[in-house]
Amino acid sequence: MNLRKKTLLIASGMVLFLLIIAIAGAVMPPELYAPDYAAKKLPPSAAHLFGTDFLGRDMFFRTVKGLSSSILLGVLASSVSAALALILGLLAAMAGGVIDTIVSYMVDMFMGIPHMVLLVLVSFAVGRGLRGVILAVALTHWPNLTRVIRGEVLSLREAQYIKAARSFGRTKAQIAMTHIIPHVVPQFIVGLILLFPHAIMHEASITFLGFGLSVDSPAIGIILSEAMKHIATGMWWLVLFPGIALVAVVMTFDKLGRHISALLDPHTAQE
Repeated sequence: MNLRKKTLLIASGMVLFLLIIAIAGAVMPPELYAPDYAAKKLPPSAAHLFGTDFLGRDMFFRTVKGLSSSILLGVLASSVSAALALILGLLAAMAGGVIDTIVSYMVDMFMGIPHMVLLVLVSFAVGRGLRGVILAVALTHWPNLTRVIRGEVLSLREAQYIKAARSFGRTKAQIAMTHIIPHVVPQFIVGLILLFPHAIMHEASITFLGFGLSVDSPAIGIILSEAMKHIATGMWWLVLFPGIALVAVVMTFDKLGRHISALLDPHTAQE
């Protein structure tokens, strides 16, 4: 098996793993992670793989539900952020002048503010909750990808086939749709996938701090926040298993992005 097939197989396995978690949590009946006061504070066992919490809720099913919510929210927010980066990067590079200056200034401004502070401010300003988390993540993760796309398009503008297209009377919009966008699609896809782990971690972070999803949501940030209040009583499993599960999902997205990048890179795609 060559490197390309091996990479494709690993990437497919990662996608399948993430899809299973996302779908399992989405279709999971609430009864599986509902309070059961007869089973409070139970350590991990065959009946409860991740133990139960102070309300008797099964932590395995609650963790899967929380991860599913984080994956779906991260995909939505990252897609919006990546689309915004693509539009702004293309506009800045193709239009130039004042538009390029404004976009570059916005990128520098957003990157100059501490990321967590900006997330909290945006989430708080729009009313927290699900809408607040989605908007906070979507509106704060576009600058890096915008800068990458802008730089790529600026280098493409000087290519001979772009100059030939201009000499034939093609407009900037036609050149962008026909020649520029197809060329930056690989960078866009990799950038989009690499935004997912950041989105998931930051959603969990602001929810943990109390500026994200509501406390009745089975979100990883809520689970970890509640666990911190009870870990001193010896309920270590409330932090350990959800924390490991969150890290596993984030690392899977990160590795998936790197494998997709290897498949799309012309220098490594044929190895």
